[in-house]
Amino acid sequence: MSAPKDISVTERLILALDVPSPDEARKLVALLGDSVQFYKIGLELFMAGGYFELLDWLKAQGKKVFVDLKFFDVPETVASAVRQLRSRGADLATIHGNDSIMRAAVREKGDLKLLAVTVLTSLDQGDIDDLGFKTDVAALVLSRAKRALEIGCDGVVSSGLEASQLRANLDHRLLVVVPGIRPVANKPADDQKRTVDVEEAFEMGADYIVVGRPIRGAENPKQAAQDVQARIKAYFEKKA
Repeated sequence: MSAPKDISVTERLILALDVPSPDEARKLVALLGDSVQFYKIGLELFMAGGYFELLDWLKAQGKKVFVDLKFFDVPETVASAVRQLRSRGADLATIHGNDSIMRAAVREKGDLKLLAVTVLTSLDQGDIDDLGFKTDVAALVLSRAKRALEIGCDGVVSSGLEASQLRANLDHRLLVVVPGIRPVANKPADDQKRTVDVEEAFEMGADYIVVGRPIRGAENPKQAAQDVQARIKAYFEKKA
């Protein structure tokens, strides 16, 4: 189970706003209302234009924002990007890369919480082998998470399948954000391979879960979000 942290139960669900335009993002946020308090905005919206205006709008609505741009470049460029972002009011942001990149980002983060990406949930062991890593997924996730915590990152993005070993081996201050949540079984065309459901993610050690298509693509997105929130609330009440 995740370590005790001062996180509101209603904020443990992060909705992935992976939609084609800021206008569609605003419509979805308005539709979801108070059923979602935390939003992830990523590369699709960044390339659509109006990204920072959307970020500002979300903050004005009282929402928390996770900037998922996976900063990866030479260290000083990443440091400059983090320095620019920290004044925008984002709550979480992702970085990707080696120790020197992470150190540069940590130096400039201020109050912004940085999450190191371990292994994308769209990759499985076969993909890791193809990339030339001579290790298994679990060992690679743990190695990257250890380095990130030692350097000063606030947390990691990890599949729920590896979250339990992070909790067993690392300081519980580490934030663990688990994407690829599937409240129901994966569809055959789903590109997420290493998935868990809502309760499994928290039982394995997640602090936050990221849900996208199962809510966005639902016949009634608000009801789908409320259903996930009800499952989160029930889980933590049971564990209290």
